Amino acid sequence: MTKFYQTKRFAPKFHVKKGDIVRVMSGSSKGSEGKVLEVFADTGRVTIEGVNMVKKHTRASETNPGGINEIEASIHISNVMLIDPKTGEPTRIGRKEVDGKNVRYSKKSGEIIK
Repeated sequence: MTKFYQTKRFAPKFHVKKGDIVRVMSGSSKGSEGKVLEVFADTGRVTIEGVNMVKKHTRASETNPGGINEIEASIHISNVMLIDPKTGEPTRIGRKEVDGKNVRYSKKSGEIIK
C-alpha cells in the first residue's frame, strides 16, 4: 500500500482532530456517530469510538487470556464529517484568524470549534 501523505513535504491539515464528534458519511458504518480516538496522519485515516468494529484474534499470554476481541478499525478521513456543536448536524469547516490564532469554525452555523 502506498503511503500517499508520506510523500508530501509538509504534514496535511485535516478537518478533524482527536476528541471531535464525527458522523460517518459513507461505507458500511454510514450514519453512525462517535468520538475520534486517533488520527493517522501518514495514511489519512481515523479511528472512531464504536464504529467499524472488527474481530481480532489474540494469542494468550501471562497478562492476556487471549481469545476473540472486538476492536475499532480505522476508516478513511474523507468518509467522516464533523458534527456542528450548535445544530448537531454534519458540517464542513473553515479556518480563520481570531486574536492572532488560526481557529476552525463551522460553515453551517459560523460557530468556532474548540
